[in-house]
Amino acid sequence: MKPTADTPLVDINRAIVLRPLVGADAAARDYEARLLEAVGLAQALELDVAFAEAAPLRKISPRSFFGSGRVERLKEKAEELGVGVVVIDAALSPVQQRNLEQDIGAKVIDRTGLILEIFGLRARTKEGRLQVELARQGYERSRLVRTWTHLERQRGGLGKTGGPGETQIELDRRQIADRILKLKRELEDVRRTRGLQRKARARAGLPAVVLVGYTNAGKSTLFNRLTQAGVLAKDMLFATLDPTARQVKLPSARAVVMSDTVGFISDLPHELVEAFRATLEAVTEADLLVHVRDIAHPDSDQQRDDVNGVLAQLTAASDKKPPVLEAWNKIDLLDDATREARTRRAAALDASALAPVALSAVSGEGIDQLLAAIDRAAFSATRVITLTLAPGDGKTRAQIASCGRILDESHDDEGRTILRAELLVADAARFAPLETPPEPIHPAAE
Repeated sequence: MKPTADTPLVDINRAIVLRPLVGADAAARDYEARLLEAVGLAQALELDVAFAEAAPLRKISPRSFFGSGRVERLKEKAEELGVGVVVIDAALSPVQQRNLEQDIGAKVIDRTGLILEIFGLRARTKEGRLQVELARQGYERSRLVRTWTHLERQRGGLGKTGGPGETQIELDRRQIADRILKLKRELEDVRRTRGLQRKARARAGLPAVVLVGYTNAGKSTLFNRLTQAGVLAKDMLFATLDPTARQVKLPSARAVVMSDTVGFISDLPHELVEAFRATLEAVTEADLLVHVRDIAHPDSDQQRDDVNGVLAQLTAASDKKPPVLEAWNKIDLLDDATREARTRRAAALDASALAPVALSAVSGEGIDQLLAAIDRAAFSATRVITLTLAPGDGKTRAQIASCGRILDESHDDEGRTILRAELLVADAARFAPLETPPEPIHPAAE
């Protein structure tokens, strides 16, 4: 269509965002919050959202997802605004995506494709790029079915083999399958390296604390506050993609290794969970998960359920189920009455060993309480034991110091070292042969 005085030029970065509402979807969850989330995803991809709306529909059309009337109105709106991209906040089949693009005359991207594009934009490390590419290849493999007309072409067979040859779609599918295998092998190397790092950390006696949470809940801001790491922290969805780990000193002078992770989201594409398994293994290997919640978000409880759903998916095949400490972030954004109510609610759960902590990662309020809670939770499985070392046995003393905390130290008349140390239960068992038996209790003389 040629632009006229009343029709703007098409801008490939200008977008329409549509949030479909099927059946009871609107009643199941605040559709306005979901629409705002979809707009946030589009903006995270640096798209200029010119129009956004929730679109109720009675049933899904196998041909184009929406009915013909909605598609026609969408085409008119796209032409009116000169948009180059239409974002559908739902999973589209390849056929639905192709037909919508032909009917509307603009690029159409679904929720999975949008999140993949954001991840591709954010990935900085080699590992991150590998994981994004693996997810993209898995997604594109499903898009090969009747997506592009050029895929119906047929290549000639090799002279030696003869035969009808290999169609373009078969060739592309085989190339993608080969690429996926190669990416999985490279990521397996990453997984092994991470495993070795975790074992080294365990030998050093440092518990692993992993921050998890819904995207844009403030994990990176909190991580920076606790570690001074300086990772990217912006008010946008999926600002953090590549994981970062730093050592954090606790009030007791003990230390933990804290890791930031990619944010979770509702309807997280299966391709992403599979591709990022090497990174997300940090969740299953953690000694403590700190679930950072945006407590000021109107959909905070549903976001919590979405995160718990992903955590259940990740830990389903693992014997280890790390304890979870909730950090109720962004209390500085609440009005005084709501803030007081949330703080009282957290305090009312204080009977729990892992009661939630209300805080603000921006202002620093509640950070000391969070560190104290992490201190208690990360070292809850410890024992304080008294050990007797032979004279001059500095090697064993160094081992004890590296995997725990020496509380006090003295020497007896024979030159032996008496240590009182706090150790993880497993390490306490390892040094049990050196444990000093308790002194007998003599009854008081009558």
